[in-house]
Amino acid sequence: MSREFPIGLTPPDWLVRNLQPHRAPLNRSAMARAALAMSLPLAIGLAAGQPAYGALASMGALSGVISDTADAYRMRVLNIAVPQLFGALGVTLGVAVYGHGWYAVAALTAIALVSGMISTIGAVASVSGLTLLLNSVIGAGLPLPGAWWVTPALMTGGGLLVLALALLAWPLRAGVPERAAVATAYRTVADLLAACGDPDRYVTARYAVTQSLNRSYDTILSHRARHPGRSPELTRLLAQLNAITPVVEAAPAVHLTGRPLPPEIPEAVRHLAGIIETGRTGGAGGNAARRRTGPGAPKDLDQDREYLDPDLNLTSRLPVPTTETARAMDHAVRHAAGVAARPDVDPRGVDDRIGRPAAPGTRTARAARNLVLSTGSWHYGLRLAVCIGIAQALVSLIAVPRSYWVALTITFVLKPDFGSVFSRALLRALGTVVGLVVAAAVLAEVPPGWWDVPVMLLLAPLIPALTPRGYGYQTATITPVILLLSDILNHKGTALLLPRLLDSLMGCAIALIAGYLLWPESWHTRVGDRLADAVADTAAYVEAAFGPETDPAGRARMRRRLYRDLSTIRTEFQRALTEPPPTGRRAAAWWPLVVAVERIVDATTAARVRVRHGSPAPSSAEIGQVTLQLRELAEGVRRAEHLTAVRTDLTGPSGSVLEPLRQEVAAARAITTPH
Repeated sequence: MSREFPIGLTPPDWLVRNLQPHRAPLNRSAMARAALAMSLPLAIGLAAGQPAYGALASMGALSGVISDTADAYRMRVLNIAVPQLFGALGVTLGVAVYGHGWYAVAALTAIALVSGMISTIGAVASVSGLTLLLNSVIGAGLPLPGAWWVTPALMTGGGLLVLALALLAWPLRAGVPERAAVATAYRTVADLLAACGDPDRYVTARYAVTQSLNRSYDTILSHRARHPGRSPELTRLLAQLNAITPVVEAAPAVHLTGRPLPPEIPEAVRHLAGIIETGRTGGAGGNAARRRTGPGAPKDLDQDREYLDPDLNLTSRLPVPTTETARAMDHAVRHAAGVAARPDVDPRGVDDRIGRPAAPGTRTARAARNLVLSTGSWHYGLRLAVCIGIAQALVSLIAVPRSYWVALTITFVLKPDFGSVFSRALLRALGTVVGLVVAAAVLAEVPPGWWDVPVMLLLAPLIPALTPRGYGYQTATITPVILLLSDILNHKGTALLLPRLLDSLMGCAIALIAGYLLWPESWHTRVGDRLADAVADTAAYVEAAFGPETDPAGRARMRRRLYRDLSTIRTEFQRALTEPPPTGRRAAAWWPLVVAVERIVDATTAARVRVRHGSPAPSSAEIGQVTLQLRELAEGVRRAEHLTAVRTDLTGPSGSVLEPLRQEVAAARAITTPH
């Protein structure tokens, strides 16, 4: 940075992190859907002599474009359709209170409370709550054409057009996104194996594996039929996803040796990824596998190597293992290959509890209970309601042009699962300025009418293209689109620009003051509490890994849950770093301990793998000593505002499989707060 900025003008780290774009591939299919779904209603409206109706349908399509983030077709139905239903309800309520003064203020405040509470349930509920409030604000703030039912119908129709386009290829590509998700998980595991022995690359690759496995399990299991046998394709993919777990478990053991794996092993896993992605099973080897999956099928992993698909050609490629860690990896890779080669999988032998959400009825009851009884749900709902109430009361007392933009800005900024409120307010203001520059050129130079259609064709694809880069980029692309649609409804031209900027700045100010600064929990990092829970869960994992009666599937679920929790902590940590001091600085102090806990989980898994493949098991006294230290560490983290060093004496038999774990626990307890 010092090469680009004069001394004294170097921007602070938190600002650089906020402005730095995220890396993400272009989703060309989503870009094409956005272009067609948002420009087609405009063209139809112009052809029918009702451009305002076309603009309303395009607004609904914009909501669908924002929700169009899922890869699996089953998930697209929920991600797009459910928010549209809430959006239709929201605009209906908004139209009902339009022009009713303080009744409208009270109604929008109540809707904001419900919207905020709904948003804490989950991802789809979050977008649904957002759409409910957004459309309520639009309905209450804009004079909309036609009868009360016209606007909800048009906006819902626009959103459902996006859904129809998103599902267009389902008959031809059924199962492709799910296979691609599992194949991607295999490829990230291959990258992890290639990074073994390299400390810097290994940490990054391990995090990528956790993220990829999370997405894969979510894709396969979120909308899976209740009984595995109903979907042989998903059952096979789930078996393949479960089969990579032993490979992931063996990786820490290999990494702790400090020696890299032979390149043939990660290459074999990449080859399996290609097999899974194309769905290429069967053949001579597949028939052999099929013959051996019934009664009398080989149960031992050593026997699996005899029944691999010859097309995989792994038996001749993999080197002969000479150590216990090498044997563990060899067994794991061959087992994964055996599962990938089988065209038929007995659903009774597939554990679908790893990463599986609860049954729909259980999830609904749990969500309803959390909605009513959760402190976090009420806190966020009240924060959002207070901000919307202040905004609506303010614009009712003061003449503010296009006043509904104030509440819209607050709705977008004040989202608990979308990142730091402070960062979103900052990025909203900057993105609005950039978007207004683009909108000024469009409104000043493009004559209204049919020219709006090609302009929308150019602007709409930028939304799915730039949204993954960051919230500021999303704001910069959405702003000119919404202003173009608003101009079709109101014919204000460039007169919309300055009020739009003022409204956005007012909304950001209200969100920062009433929704951020006045609520201390919003600007205190939650990394410490979550990390304490993870350390306590790690102690339970150590006990389960070496207990007298271990359940392999239960242990795998526990390890997956631990890594998922640590992934969430990493995400929370990254968000906290975008906060200005002292919040960001306080969060940074926790980072060494986050890394230390991840290393403890790795060391535990590595020790378990070594025991499974020949090393002597640790004594109960050794296990108890380690778990005691971990539970003391968890309590210390839970109580402390700052990390302090704690001397610990962890000793044990020389050569024990727990020696690396003891070293990691001692290192974690010796961490101090950076000065």
